[in-house]
Amino acid sequence: MCVVPTTSARLLSLLSLLQARRDWPGALLAERLRVSARTVRRDVDRLRELGYPIESTKGPDGGYRLGAGSALPPLLFDDEQAVALTVALQTAATSVTGIEEAAARALTTVRQVMPPRLRHRVDALRVIAVERAGTPATARVEPGLLMTLSAAVHAREELRFDYDSVSASAPDAPPRRAQPHHLVTWGGRWYLVAWDLDRADWRTFRVDRISPRTPTGPRFTPRELPGGDVAAYVAGRFKGATGPGDWPCRGEVILDLPARTVSAWTRDGIVEELGPDRCRLVLGGWSWPGLAAVLGRYDADIEVIGPPELREAFARLARRYAAAAQTPDAPRTG
Repeated sequence: MCVVPTTSARLLSLLSLLQARRDWPGALLAERLRVSARTVRRDVDRLRELGYPIESTKGPDGGYRLGAGSALPPLLFDDEQAVALTVALQTAATSVTGIEEAAARALTTVRQVMPPRLRHRVDALRVIAVERAGTPATARVEPGLLMTLSAAVHAREELRFDYDSVSASAPDAPPRRAQPHHLVTWGGRWYLVAWDLDRADWRTFRVDRISPRTPTGPRFTPRELPGGDVAAYVAGRFKGATGPGDWPCRGEVILDLPARTVSAWTRDGIVEELGPDRCRLVLGGWSWPGLAAVLGRYDADIEVIGPPELREAFARLARRYAAAAQTPDAPRTG
């Protein structure tokens, strides 16, 4: 027996199909929903009444596509809620293991139905999540402040702002001047990585302590961040080093594993995605043989980038493990 879906369930199915691809021929929609072409037209009209911007496409078959509207139907998000949702989905897509793909698809769906004025603002918001185990942040950051800072990062415009530092400062202190480069999360807090114009050095500013002044300054040419990796730089600033921790031995390898898999088992290292099934890993250890042994736990083919001490440690362990693998009666080599 064929079960005929209710109108509400059919509308949700239709909306889901329209979000899955850009253009849908009307006949194909009718086939997928197991209804007539006339029912599809009526359902499209119902969705339009709810505020969904569904456009009709011309052609031999005719069809429909989900376009951008002037509101966010039917959830009725206001601008701040839409920005907060975008931030949450971007952070989840880059830092929460197991839901990256779903968060990225949800972000695409939300962006698709945003009005153009808001979509352009959200497109300028690029969040880099730097993971670290720690307590969640207690300071609240307003979405409007995140949008202001992200817009300056995207436009490469200098910022002037008042900054509530931990140390006491004069009430009439001049505003800080900086060139914003990255907006990141670390340990549950928001930070702005910027070039401090007055101190001629890189600084990380807590966003919840920033009070921007308007207007923004002139445009600037981006500088090269020390090490060229924002995750490594931020981790180093909080650990007092420029690399992953203060380990005496620090090596770099390429693993034949997805970056997502390696990240789930890496605490203090820096993981960079090189492709669907390859990544670069920078890791530290107390000794070269110890570091080589730790890298072996990933159970994947390893390409040593450097330094030579790490490559020698792998050779030493290979001889040691080969000897351990021999039977007791077999002659020992090496």
